[in-house]
Amino acid sequence: MKLFLFIFLILSNPISCAQDYSSKSKTDAEKLPDASIAYFASGCFWCVEAIFESVLGVEEVISGYAGGIIENPTYAQVSSGQTKHAEAVKIYYNPKIVSYSTLVEVFFNSHNPFTLNRQGPDIGPQYRSIAFYNNHNEKRIIQLKIDQIFKSKKDSVTTELVPFKVFYAAENYHQDFKKKHPNNSYVTAVSLPRLNAFKKKMPNVLK
Repeated sequence: MKLFLFIFLILSNPISCAQDYSSKSKTDAEKLPDASIAYFASGCFWCVEAIFESVLGVEEVISGYAGGIIENPTYAQVSSGQTKHAEAVKIYYNPKIVSYSTLVEVFFNSHNPFTLNRQGPDIGPQYRSIAFYNNHNEKRIIQLKIDQIFKSKKDSVTTELVPFKVFYAAENYHQDFKKKHPNNSYVTAVSLPRLNAFKKKMPNVLK
């Protein structure tokens, strides 16, 4: 749920992250058979999708839901916090151009891993930080990064390290949201500043 200080921004625009649409997304990502796939959750997927799509070697990013307990959840169900899903992204990337280790660096450099069930103005378990791993090597890479962050910051990382099980694509309306709605109040107040902050941290990985 957005903090009250953002309510006036959201109400001033008929498009907001709180809306629900029933049709499921369709993507051409299946046309990328040679791509590797990674999954992360770090707050509103409008923000996270835009961040990873700015990375060289990333071919497609799908917004969706992962880490929950029911099949085919809707945005309304996930937003209730009762399904245990987090807003997540599915990343198709070319490992010859960008490594999984770099994607993990992007993940940790583009959100706050110290806040439990919160990213910026977004509060709730659906906005928690999760790094999903597909194999032991990915788990090792993520764990090493978490240990490194803890050693340097002396603060507990709230990021969940979870084996990947299933990902459900979000409704069509949520896909490429920043690109389609650059003037949306949430995009201008939250998504864009977050993207720009990431770009300053890792300019060498950008497209």
